[in-house]
Formats: sequence, C-alpha cells, structure tokens
Amino acid sequence: MRDQFSVIFVFLIIALWSCSIAALQSKRTIGSTVALFTAAITPPIIGNLIIVRAGTPLPATIGYYIYFLGMDLMIWSMLKFVMEYCDYKWKKSVLRFILEIFLAADILQYGFDPFFHQAFTTEPIQVDGYSYYRLVPRLGQTFHRTVVYGILFVILILLLVKALRSSRIYSERYSVIFGTLVLGSLWQTFYIFSRKPIDRSMIGFGVFGLLIFYFSLYYRPMRLLDRMLANIASEMSEALFFFDSNDKCIWANAPAQELTNVTEETFDKASERLNSKFGKCTGKPDNWFSGFVIGEDDEAEYYVIENHHITDDRGKFAGSFLTVRDNTKEQRKLKREMYNATHDRLTGLYTKEYLYQRINEELNDNPGIRRCILSLNVRNFKVVNDIFSSEFGDKVLIFLAERIRAELSDNSLFGRLGGDIFGACVPSDELNIEHLERKLSNFRVADINIDYDILIHVGVCEITDTDTDIAVLFDRAHLAIQTIKDDYHNHIAIYDDEMRRKVLWDQQISTQLAGAIQDGQIRPYLQAIVDTNGKIVGAEVLARWAHPTEGFLPPGMFIPVFEKNGMIVEVDRFMWQSACEILARWQDEGSDLFLSVNISPKDFYFMDVAAEIKGLVKKYGIAPAHLRIEITETIMMTDIDSKMKILGELREAGFIVEMDDFGSGYSSLNLLKDIPVDVLKIDMTFLSRTADVLKAQTILRNIINLSDDLGISALTEGVETENQYHVLSEMGCRMFQGYYFSKPIPVSEFEALCRSGTTPE
Repeated sequence: MRDQFSVIFVFLIIALWSCSIAALQSKRTIGSTVALFTAAITPPIIGNLIIVRAGTPLPATIGYYIYFLGMDLMIWSMLKFVMEYCDYKWKKSVLRFILEIFLAADILQYGFDPFFHQAFTTEPIQVDGYSYYRLVPRLGQTFHRTVVYGILFVILILLLVKALRSSRIYSERYSVIFGTLVLGSLWQTFYIFSRKPIDRSMIGFGVFGLLIFYFSLYYRPMRLLDRMLANIASEMSEALFFFDSNDKCIWANAPAQELTNVTEETFDKASERLNSKFGKCTGKPDNWFSGFVIGEDDEAEYYVIENHHITDDRGKFAGSFLTVRDNTKEQRKLKREMYNATHDRLTGLYTKEYLYQRINEELNDNPGIRRCILSLNVRNFKVVNDIFSSEFGDKVLIFLAERIRAELSDNSLFGRLGGDIFGACVPSDELNIEHLERKLSNFRVADINIDYDILIHVGVCEITDTDTDIAVLFDRAHLAIQTIKDDYHNHIAIYDDEMRRKVLWDQQISTQLAGAIQDGQIRPYLQAIVDTNGKIVGAEVLARWAHPTEGFLPPGMFIPVFEKNGMIVEVDRFMWQSACEILARWQDEGSDLFLSVNISPKDFYFMDVAAEIKGLVKKYGIAPAHLRIEITETIMMTDIDSKMKILGELREAGFIVEMDDFGSGYSSLNLLKDIPVDVLKIDMTFLSRTADVLKAQTILRNIINLSDDLGISALTEGVETENQYHVLSEMGCRMFQGYYFSKPIPVSEFEALCRSGTTPE
C-alpha cells in the first residue's frame, strides 16, 4: 500500500506542476492564479508522500509540518482563485484580509510547535506489516483545522451563490467545482476521524486541482452551448437554413419555413424554392452577401441574403448556412424619408433644393437638349388666404400642382420653390407659349361655395449657359414676372437681354450710391414754386445724378431702383440734409423762401422720420416752416394710424405737410377727411388724361374750392402753358409749379433766377 500511494502522489505532483507551468503560459487573465493554485496543492501531497515513506519519527514530523503548512497555502490560493473565478473583489476584499490574519496566526503557531508541542506529536503504528507514524493532534491542531475548514466553508458559500445566480450555461462549471470540493472536504473529514496514517483525501484535492485547471482554461459546456445556439437560431427573426456538404437543407428555423413554405418533413425542397424565389442562391462556393428586390415601386420587397461556408477541424468543407433577412420595412421607411426630404409635403412636388439638384443632373446628363426655366407665381395669394381661409389657399396650391403635372411631360422637372411660387425646367421644343397663355387665361378653382378665378403669372428664362447657377436662372424668370405683375391680361413674360441689362444696371448703380453721395455726384436740383403774381416763393428739392461715365442721369434711371431695394432712404436723407444746408445759408442772407422735400414710403420702415427731420432742423438752426414735407397717398396705404401719428408730430413741431400727386390715385378724397396735411399738390395730368376737358375742369375747380373750405392750400404742379396758368388762377389756385415757370435746375441757377426775377408774367 505504501508503494501504491507513493506512485499516486508522485503522479499527482508531476501532473499538478505540469498544469501550473501550462497555466503560466496561458494568455487568459486568470492563468497566473490557476498556476499558483495548482502549484499550492503539491506541498500537502509532498508532505503526505514523506509521511508515507518515513520510517523514523523525524522525517514523519517534517512531513506533517510540510503537510499542514501546505494546507494553509493551498486553502489561501484556493480562496484567491475562487474570488477571481467568480468575479468577486479580491484585492480590496475585507473578507480576504480577515481570513489571511487567521492563516498567518496558524502558520505562526506551527513555528512555535517544535518548542512547545502545542499543535501535534506523532506515535508509531503498524499497518499491513509497515511502520507508520500517526498524528496525535493537540490544541494547536484543532485551531488549524478550524481555520482551514472555516475558509473552506466560505469558499463553498461563494461557489454556491455564484452557481445559483448564474445562467445555466455558466452555473454548470461552478456546480462541478462546488461538488468536487465538497467530496474532497468529506474525504478529508473521514481521514481526520479515521486517524489513518495516509491522507487519501489528497488524491481528491489533487484531482480537484486538475479539474480547476481544466474548467478555468479549457472547458466549454458544448452540450449547453449547442442547445443555446439552437435556441438562438430558432428565435432569430431572419430566415436561417443549414445545408450539408451536398447542398441539402438539413434544418430551417420558423421564419425560413414560412418563407419557403416547407416543414420538417420537406426541408429537402428548401433549396429549390429559394432558387425559384431569388434565382440561383444556394450551392455557390465561398462566403457571399447580396441584396434582392422582388416586384416594383410600392409593391417591391427587399431581401438581404448571406451565405457562409463551414469547415471541420481539418479544414474540409462540412456544409453551409444561409440567412435571408426581409429588409422591406426598413427600405420602405428609408424611401419614405427620402421622399419626404425631397418632396413638398402639401403638393407632392419636388422641394426647391431637390429641384435644383435634379435640374443640374439633367443638364449634365443631357447637355445637348435646350431647356427653359419657368417660374410660376399666384398673384395676390395672400388676399386669397385672407378672404377665403388658408384651407382654400392650400387647395389652390394643390390644384395648381396637379395642373402642372398634367400639362408638363415626363421630360420636364417641376417643384414648389416656396409659398405660392412654383418652378419648372422644360425642354424648349415642348414649351408652347400660346397654348400656355390660353390655359392660364381661364384658371378657376372651385370649392363648395367658392368659385374663384386665380391669376397665374409665368416667367420664362431660356438656359443659354449650363454653367449658370440654377438659382440665378430662377431669379431671372421671376424677374420677368415683375414686368407684368400689374397686368391682368398677359400671363407670361420672357426674360431677355434688356432685362439682363436692367438687372446689371440696377446692381451697378446700387453699388455706386455711397460713393456718388460722398463725391457730390448726386446733388439737389430745385424747381421753382410761384404765387399768383409769378413770384418765386419756394422750390421742390429733386435728386439728380451727374454720373462720371454715364453722364447726367434723369431720376427715372435710378430713383425707382432705389425705391425697390430700399436704398432710397440714403438718397432722401442726403436730400434733407442738403435742403437744410441751403435753407440755413438763405436764412443768413435774409431770404424767406421755403423748400419741399420728398418722403418715400420706405423711409418710414428704415428710420424714425420725425426724429431725423427734427434733428436736422435743430442742427442747422432753421425754422421748421421753411422745410416742407411732401408725401404721396401711397404712403398712407399701409399702417395708416402710425404714419398719421408721425405726420401729426411733424405738424405740431411747425412743419408744413404737403400731399403730392393729389388726383392721380383712387383714394385721395377718402384720405383727405382724416390725413393731417396743409397743402394739396394737384397734378395737372388730371386734365390731360381725359377727352372731356370741361368735366375735368369742373372737378378740378371743385377740388380747389374744397381745399379752401378745409383750410388747405392748393398747389398745382405740372403747369406747362400760360393758358393753364391763367385758368388755374381764375379757379382760385394760389401756388404753381411746372416747366412754364422753370424746370428743375442747379441751386446756383435757381438763386440767380430768384435774383433776376425773370419769371413769366
């Protein structure tokens, strides 16, 4: 028996040390801990080997010391391993610190045992004819066993908790270690109570060390893994097919069975049905990935198919598996998102950005086709919304979009640029202006109780240079619309070179305005205002531009441009300042003449008119009554209350307010009862625009009388003949202005005219 156990112990020692070396070479994190543990099991086994072979008391006693101290080392390394293997905290664990104190105390008491013999002694016995030295435990040995068994109990609790808390696939390895350790502990307990000289439980602990090595570094629960993988495959949303090396389907999950309409009994038909649905997709070599589309447009179905080859341990082909993923929902969602990003939500037409992109692509792909840009605009669309509601306005836009789709061919591109503006790109040979004009002349939208004629204007710009930015082409087409914006008979305007020249001219003079004011190119001209005796009593200040390259520019070449872009504010401010400078100089010379300055509607939007004018009068120290304020009735078309408040403020400050072009509009009499004015400037074109001169004279006479009754002075402008002058004088008019007296002239010439007194009698 002695020899048999010796061989077993030697075998275990060699096996454990081999495992320890292998664990050190492992790249796994827990490798070093496993190496320590398998190596720590060998000292107790070595101690038992010495005890078994000892024939005298001293070697047996040394063997027992090695055995018991080795048990301390083994139980400590076992605790360290279990803590790490079960993912408990080891380095900062309070439990570890406490247990290590007890282990240290146990080791210390064995250090005193040779002197005090408080731990154990030995006694000789005979077993099977062999002499052994059996352990005689004392108090210190009881302490040792308490410490070892206590730590062993903690280790078992840690393993049990981990096994219970882990999923089945992981709890198996904890359960095996737990069970093996329990058996080893029971075997050790049997040894203690049997008082036999050979600790057979060391065989159990040796085997336990080998199991730890295997489970920690190499074990894989293949059966449970296979079951888990089978469950995963069965629950996959993708269709999954497994084929053997002969391309025969051996298994398919539920989605795969539904896709190919096969059952477990008809798996062999899966390959045929897959090839019928998607084309040849089984039996192909190597791994591959492909997308398939079945059907068209909104009915299209989208699939993604992946094929993977499987090889065995020797690298030979063992079969394949194929996955089919139905990607229809994702693709349709993506298409909807792309559609929503590129199409207007209300009309379904292209958005502006996408229309520009598609036109650019078309021009690049087909450069030889001549095309035109169309800009379509619903005139007075805001009025339609205000009168009939925004719901009806939306129906107008939808109806217009439908008409655009119906009238334009598939060769055209069209979209909604924003608001009530639509755009299109049409092949030139498909654009029939006459046909389009007829269609637009009778554009009616009906809705239950509403039947309304919609005025549509179209601007056309031919693409002559494909490098021109699309936005610029649409701007040109929209610019063409501006030439017919007040025309209810013409619906189409074509952009031409003359418009282009005008655009360039507008841009040119707009950029030159600031320099022109600074350099004195823009200057005030004065047109005389006379009384009934022909005496000059004042003048109207008019802006003129002495351009260094274009020569003398009449106001019609720049004033409308600045009125449109808002730069008229700078011109008006300069004219007001110039008028104040002239009046200040005249005031110093003792002159009592007045000057009238114009106020544009844009001035009210870009500055505080009252504060600006009052500030200039104060700055130059002139009487407010000498700087008259001219407005037109168009100023009062919007925000009437605010502007009447401003005019009232100016009148209270001493300024005289004049209404210019009275009689040229349609709402003058209606305004006259409310607007705070001091002078009516009656336009003589009132007489020239009618064939019934007598009727016009009667109206003019009554307007002059009406102004007298209202306490408002009348000033007639546009007087060009002596006869007009005398007729107006007889009607009661007291002030006059026109070419009969003087055209607008420079300030110096006007002052000379005043000094000479040479006005018509």
